[in-house]
Amino acid sequence: MTDLRHYDVILSPSITEKSTIASEQSKVVFNVAKGATKPEIKAAVEALFGVKVTAVNTLLRKGKTKRFRGFTGTQKDVKKAVVTLADGQSIDVSTGV
Repeated sequence: MTDLRHYDVILSPSITEKSTIASEQSKVVFNVAKGATKPEIKAAVEALFGVKVTAVNTLLRKGKTKRFRGFTGTQKDVKKAVVTLADGQSIDVSTGV
């Protein structure tokens, strides 16, 4: 049975042009919780998707300041995880968990 905490760690897949290019090297990019650690992310991906993870790299993108109709606002900070899968493994991020 899957631990429900895994769903709190992995928020959503990040589908961008850069992450699509990275998928050719068997890498998948996820938006993750800001307090998630690399071992937690690895355990969550292995449990939810049933794949073998070889490496997890994380990055924290700071929120940009934007203006809209004269008002300034700040986007949220986003933590992303680039998950490298073992050879022969793949995740189809277009389908839900």
